[in-house]
Amino acid sequence: MQQDFTYAVARIRFRETKLLSDADLNALLMSADVDAVMRLLRDKGWGDNSDCRPEELLSIEENKLWEFIHETIDDISVLNFLLIPNDYHNLKVILKCITRDMEPDGLLIEDSVEDAQTIYHAIKSREYGNLPEYMQEVAQEAMTTLLQTSDGQLCDIIVDKACMEHVYRLGKESDSDMIRLYCELFVAAADIKIAIRCANTKKKLDFIRRALAECDTLNIERLAQAACEGKNEVIAYLGTTEYRSAVDAIETSMSAFEKWCDDYMTGAMKPQKWEPFGIGPVVAYIIARQNEIKAVRMILSAKLNHLSENTIKERLRDMYV
Repeated sequence: MQQDFTYAVARIRFRETKLLSDADLNALLMSADVDAVMRLLRDKGWGDNSDCRPEELLSIEENKLWEFIHETIDDISVLNFLLIPNDYHNLKVILKCITRDMEPDGLLIEDSVEDAQTIYHAIKSREYGNLPEYMQEVAQEAMTTLLQTSDGQLCDIIVDKACMEHVYRLGKESDSDMIRLYCELFVAAADIKIAIRCANTKKKLDFIRRALAECDTLNIERLAQAACEGKNEVIAYLGTTEYRSAVDAIETSMSAFEKWCDDYMTGAMKPQKWEPFGIGPVVAYIIARQNEIKAVRMILSAKLNHLSENTIKERLRDMYV
């Protein structure tokens, strides 16, 4: 039976009015210091009325988001495509902590599909069969790689590619056009980032091929060949794809490209605001809220490190409202 999102959409319509606007972000940016930013955020309802620190405030807001989603949606598994990257993040953290004889306290993301402690204990005891089926092979391969080579980067590409393939598969399996679009853009953006980094660090073709994941809107073999030949070739290839608008951002900096990726996704999700019944408005709201928290994190970091307003303004994402 298909889940009814009418109630969720109604609640989200109200929540959308509470999202920060570009004007709100500008006010935060123009604030004198961190304390002034925190006061403005509390006036907007951020935090829990306690005198918390910036990182604690952001953590509270992230928890609020997922608590609200759990209250609003009957079956949270429909959002696995948004949460599953957190599981792969936790997997990477756990692998590296175990091989370095460290505890992963404070490094794991709570909002995930699988319980992070279950993953931790399964890998620590090498009982890979206790992991979810989709994670067993990649966990064992990544652990073997770390133990044999101590190459953290190679471990990362093994896990990251498995994550990209998983998200892509969830998109393909979905009946929702919006979810399919999100998953496609997620993988394509990750592939482009990988190609640029590989080009900048002069990685070999075999390494690049191993890192990239298939998607519909990019020819992965052509992208891998371009990355092997250099950044200019990556840019030239992207100019022939639907991601040609990313070229200027890539030529500016990786930070500018990261912003382009988030803005592109926000733009793709905005039409979902007017969908009355489906899951689209729920997903669009989650992405908007996550971008909002990311933007506030940037502003707080800028104030803490005394960065100029112009420096941070260049990195701020477009807001959903």
